[in-house]
Amino acid sequence: MGVLTRSRTAKVLGGIAVIGASALVLAGCAGGSEPAASGDAGGNTSADFPIDCEAAEPASYTPEYTSTSTGPGTDLTYTIGTALPVTGNLAFLGPPEISATEFAASEINAAGKGITIDLKQGDSGDTDNKAYETEIPRLLGEGATAIIGAASSGTSLQFIDQVIAANAIQFSPANTSAAFTGYKDNGLYWRTAPSDVLQGEVLGNLIGADGNETLGMIVLNDAYGTGLACFTKAAFEAAGGEVVATSLYNTGDTNFSAQVEDVLAAGPDAIALITFEEVKTIIPELIGADVNPEQLYLVDGNLANFGDDFEAGTMAGAKGTYPAVDPASIATFRDNLQAFWTGAGNAELQDFTYGPESYDAVVLLALAALQAGSTAGPDVAANLQAVSGGSGDGTKCTSFAECADLIIAGQAADYDGVSGPITFNEVGDPTEASIGVFEYGDDNNYEFVRVG
Repeated sequence: MGVLTRSRTAKVLGGIAVIGASALVLAGCAGGSEPAASGDAGGNTSADFPIDCEAAEPASYTPEYTSTSTGPGTDLTYTIGTALPVTGNLAFLGPPEISATEFAASEINAAGKGITIDLKQGDSGDTDNKAYETEIPRLLGEGATAIIGAASSGTSLQFIDQVIAANAIQFSPANTSAAFTGYKDNGLYWRTAPSDVLQGEVLGNLIGADGNETLGMIVLNDAYGTGLACFTKAAFEAAGGEVVATSLYNTGDTNFSAQVEDVLAAGPDAIALITFEEVKTIIPELIGADVNPEQLYLVDGNLANFGDDFEAGTMAGAKGTYPAVDPASIATFRDNLQAFWTGAGNAELQDFTYGPESYDAVVLLALAALQAGSTAGPDVAANLQAVSGGSGDGTKCTSFAECADLIIAGQAADYDGVSGPITFNEVGDPTEASIGVFEYGDDNNYEFVRVG
């Protein structure tokens, strides 16, 4: 297609079509790349809220880059690395995400459409163990021109500049911080997970709709936690509630007694736990202090099937949210992913969170490379919006093979994936998304209730 120059303008908090959810609260705050100082209220709009939500709002940015791709091409080998959580405080998300990338690569390679995925797995770790410090250079050194990950927004922010400097794409299936919307990424950062503008709005409204008038929050002090806390606060207060206590902690912390005491001292009707795997330590302390599990609300960073980790009934009635479609609509995908993963000798998957988004990330990268006739970062990036249908045209298709046939025939393809329609906007954010609401039973596992 000759030399293609694209300009993309960040549309702060805009462009998300909510499936089955109420309109976005645009007055909400956004998660920034700089977390608040733990216990420091500097810059607050409220003396009792230890996060500067106004400063966390993402800036507008217009990246420009040049693609020299002439596509489509049908003799490509695409080296894709992953930086997903094998270790760290999101390690429970590793199996569904890693298995889904492997599953997608196997299907693409089996399709025989002129592109072969050479998938190289890596560990993102977290901001405490810093596994990414050695893994990202290794993956880039092995020729990866796209990195899938990290799951944690805070972790992704630690290596995004390194990936961009290498002219590679960073594509996250799980980053939800609004900080990425206006990030100076040269058009190379993309994600299949929606911004926390949406999850915070759904979570805040859910807590209010359940009849709670006051809310306490225990929050991970990073771009994900503080941003989601801001959006949740804005929605809950817009619904007539009041946030009466918010206590922060840092990655690597192991004792949360002070945070639990701070929140319980305010006597809130409900408690939102905006955390990662640390929730396994926090929940027993709250239950031990006679908190009713029905008062607890979890998020995508910690919503997991706890099963025998806790005594039966510990989580009964607790609720949570995460970006998800109705599980019934992807039952076949889950079954196929489970069969693929266990058939390769791996342990059975216990959770599927962000598995669909991880699968779709690989498929979208492959389709964009096929259309570009190139696996170079800027070339693939120049075609990602188009293959998602974000350019406003294209024939709907729901599998790699079906979409690839359209591209090879010189037609425009609009991929609708297992995680939903996706449809990227100019800054690499999905414009269509839904947030699932889940509730725990006596077995400490969660079940889908509805789309928020």
